[in-house]
Amino acid sequence: MAKILIPTPLRHFVNGQDAVEIAGATVGECLEKLTTDFGDLRKNLFNDEGKLRSFVNVYLNDEDIRYLDKTATAAGDRDTISIVPSIAGGR
Repeated sequence: MAKILIPTPLRHFVNGQDAVEIAGATVGECLEKLTTDFGDLRKNLFNDEGKLRSFVNVYLNDEDIRYLDKTATAAGDRDTISIVPSIAGGR
């Protein structure tokens, strides 16, 4: 099972956990299973078309999946998936 690291702003959607172990062959499968198990998290990660929101960055072992095979990137038992929401601000 891959380990998905949950950022602090999203932890209340996963019962306060900082990481969740999820089985899946790809990053996309793991994220899909995560949002199936924790339904309230889905709207924060995916848009209405089921694609990752533009402000959500996902890394597999510190590699940005946008530069790999996106959500089709293979994920194995020893892999770590990090969800990193972009932070914006200003005046």
